[in-house]
Amino acid sequence: MIKQSIIENVLEAALSTGGDFSEVFIEDKFTNMMELQGGKIEKSISGRDFGIGIRIFSGLQSIYTYTTDFTEEGLVNAAKRAALAIKGGGSGTIHPLRKETFPTIHKISQMPQTVEHARKAAVMKKANEIARNYDARIKQAELRYIDEEQNVLIANSEGKFVEDTRVHSRLSIQATASDGIEMQTGFYAPAAHAGFEFIENLDLNHYAGEAARIAVTMLEADECPSGKFQVIIDNKFGGVIFHEACGHGLEATAVAKNNSVFANRIGEKVASDIVTYIDDGTLPNEWGSLNVDDEGEKTRKNVLIENGILKGYLIDKFNARRMNAETTGSSRRESYRYSPTSRMTNTYIALGKSTPEEIIASTERGIYARYMGGGQVNPATGDYNFAVAEAYLVKDGKIDRPVRGATLIGNGAKTLQLVDMVGNNLAHGAGMCGAMSGSLPVNVGQPMIRVSEITVGGTKGE
Repeated sequence: MIKQSIIENVLEAALSTGGDFSEVFIEDKFTNMMELQGGKIEKSISGRDFGIGIRIFSGLQSIYTYTTDFTEEGLVNAAKRAALAIKGGGSGTIHPLRKETFPTIHKISQMPQTVEHARKAAVMKKANEIARNYDARIKQAELRYIDEEQNVLIANSEGKFVEDTRVHSRLSIQATASDGIEMQTGFYAPAAHAGFEFIENLDLNHYAGEAARIAVTMLEADECPSGKFQVIIDNKFGGVIFHEACGHGLEATAVAKNNSVFANRIGEKVASDIVTYIDDGTLPNEWGSLNVDDEGEKTRKNVLIENGILKGYLIDKFNARRMNAETTGSSRRESYRYSPTSRMTNTYIALGKSTPEEIIASTERGIYARYMGGGQVNPATGDYNFAVAEAYLVKDGKIDRPVRGATLIGNGAKTLQLVDMVGNNLAHGAGMCGAMSGSLPVNVGQPMIRVSEITVGGTKGE
């Protein structure tokens, strides 16, 4: 992407004022996005973004800058300007760059850049037709297609030199149902670290049908009661609660500054005995997976909580200095415009022993959260508030009527302690996670679980 000799000169210029570590992140990204409304493609955008990020450490001081000027003079000048903020006593040593290669874990048969827009549009139109034909009350379907090819080169003063290609594809489907008085929506957005073959092989009858079914079901639903309930949270995107309320608290970004309820608690019991919580960036073709992280470290399977005991954190290079710890292949950034930091990849609760049928049958009075929606979390405390996109009452071991307006209110650390059943049907759901290093593709996952008590906010009392 850029000559090695130029990269070496930039790394050296970055250490000219006494820094002890320098890094270059080079990115060349191609993006295609299409939107369909009213059965027609209303927007189609393709673009290319190229830039270089330069980072410098001096002890526990970090400086970051980026530029789109990829001439040698422009890059060296950018590195020297950033270095002016460093007043360190580092040796400024540059080790010879050694190219590392890693076999890709992602099989890709159709690079999105080689696929005609007409084929992409055809998939969207078919999904639109399926959603619109599901029920006469489906009044609108909106679809969004996106693919990205991100080529990166990461080099640093310690001699690391790594190149990687990441390919992401996603189809988002939102259906709107109306009875002439009220409206409800349903949403599904399958995604993968894969090429167009993933989109072309999607079971559109399932995904578009589910988006429409959720909308129609919630249109018919009663108002949700409020109070404290046993809560069953289904698999796949149900894991978003623990991603937000617990996962962020296990990132070194928070832990290193003691801004997490999990800081300095390695070896302590922080969850129910039946909860094992894992972040694994090595799952083939999963949305949140990577061959290497954005510091050039090979991704890995990190067991964060094992049988309720806190085992570790997600740690990037800079926070490893603060914590006197090793990195865990967990450093990520949205693009060259962001300095990297510790972030999740595919985070999930591991398989349990109960069947979904057993979990439901043993629940006397509860709420079944089949699909989760969005929410808010205080990362320092883990307090959360999440909407449920599709919910049902559970009475005497059976799923009862659908209810709408359900909100789950609680604390992530406490909720971990109250998990009393874990299912055997682990599955993942794709989402986007926003934090200080930008918006990133992540998977959240879990089997069906039951929490013995969560406060449910509803629109009527029971």
